Amino acid sequence: MSYLYPATDRSRPCMEWRMALWSQILCIVTLLLCSDCAASFAKEQQKDRVGRLPGQGFNISFAHYAGYITVNEKAGRTLFYWFIEALEDPHSKPLVLWLNGGPGCSSIAFGQSEEVGPFHINSDSKTLHFNPYSWNRVANILFLDTPVGVGFSYSNNKSDMLINGDERTAEDNLVFLLNWFERFPQYKRSNFFISGESYAGHYVPQLSQVIVKYNSVTKENAINLKGFMVGNALTDDFHDQLGMFEFMWSSGLISDQTYKLLNLLCDFQSVEHPSHSCEKIWEIANEELGNIDPYSLFTPPCQHANVSQLSRLVRRKHRIGRLSAEYDPCTEKHSIVYFNRPDVQTVLHVDPDHKPATWETCSDEVFTNWKDSPRTVLNIYHELIQMGLRIWVFSGNTDVVIPVTSTRYSIKALDLPTVSPWRAWYDDGEVGGWTQEYAGLTFVVVRGAGHEVPLHSPKLALTLFKAFLAGTSMPNLELVGAS
Repeated sequence: MSYLYPATDRSRPCMEWRMALWSQILCIVTLLLCSDCAASFAKEQQKDRVGRLPGQGFNISFAHYAGYITVNEKAGRTLFYWFIEALEDPHSKPLVLWLNGGPGCSSIAFGQSEEVGPFHINSDSKTLHFNPYSWNRVANILFLDTPVGVGFSYSNNKSDMLINGDERTAEDNLVFLLNWFERFPQYKRSNFFISGESYAGHYVPQLSQVIVKYNSVTKENAINLKGFMVGNALTDDFHDQLGMFEFMWSSGLISDQTYKLLNLLCDFQSVEHPSHSCEKIWEIANEELGNIDPYSLFTPPCQHANVSQLSRLVRRKHRIGRLSAEYDPCTEKHSIVYFNRPDVQTVLHVDPDHKPATWETCSDEVFTNWKDSPRTVLNIYHELIQMGLRIWVFSGNTDVVIPVTSTRYSIKALDLPTVSPWRAWYDDGEVGGWTQEYAGLTFVVVRGAGHEVPLHSPKLALTLFKAFLAGTSMPNLELVGAS
């Protein structure tokens, strides 16, 4: 955020370089003082190192790792991760944890395989292509399937899948990070950020909150959390629904009468569990919407998807689409085929004794049995803003499910002073979107993107990510080509 790290501070790059070098020196010294520890760390990491992926027809210059971290020994609760080091000089780069939502959706299926990761799946579901706008160009990216029951994450106690909720997910994610840092100690002192989208609008600030609390009682093993960024995020039930109804009506998707009844019959305090009368009017709204992808208003839906758009629109907050000439609306379908392949699972070190009978992008069992989901996380924003964390919120403006109107209502409810007023931001001389900076929060709209911003607008998303990591404002027109 610009008020934390002014763009005019020319000493900052030098300071960051020195800090990165000092971090590496400390890491090397620590390992030299404990050669046995170094050997143990190296062995554990090497066990998780991923070789050439099936269908990978290109070479890479970076290392990546996949495996399991146990978060509860007694229950055997274990989370699956995929860690991808930065393209160049990883130990000088920040570490970013990416989370997808649902609840119940895989960060490997969405975040890695069709959004911010380097390995994207082709339409044949057999081969991969390299994502030129992968976020590992500027950071180390850690993808986590959370909670248990999602993707390849599992528990020896089957009832664990029936009692997932926000609170336990945040606690397990903290334990995961602490144990993961023990396996990868060279990243303990790296600047650490969290990002995600959709229902991760709960996960990300909640995990940030428990990290801050954990750091307040420990110094030796504190996590170097610097901030978080969420996109098209579930934030506040009242404002999320209010903004969604308004966006649908103002975009010409539903009738005046349906808009009126949605506002009248739907309980704004219970977005995840609509009443019977609300469900009925949603059925009418669904008919009026027609066969569109509500996660990407102006792109075609996947014709092979056998799902109810209504149930997805009311309940699930994730997925689909890229706004380009090569747009493929069936990316989720390709992931399902690819990650069910035994050879893919072998390369990713999936435990054959604990793998799901059928790998799914999203778990209905996790979703339908979700136990706790607060109606708002705005209180957490108030708390963390006071802690000085870098907090960014972004929104693709063609998403119907958690539209830009919903996010703007939620930010307005925070009642933050404006630091820099509303303006357009630019990428290669064209408007990439709009932004406004508040005291403690930066809001960015990404033009033409749907629910999964990095999938619809990968180049703009990378520009956004770079600005977030640097703590600078989004680029102005006059800055284009200056670097």
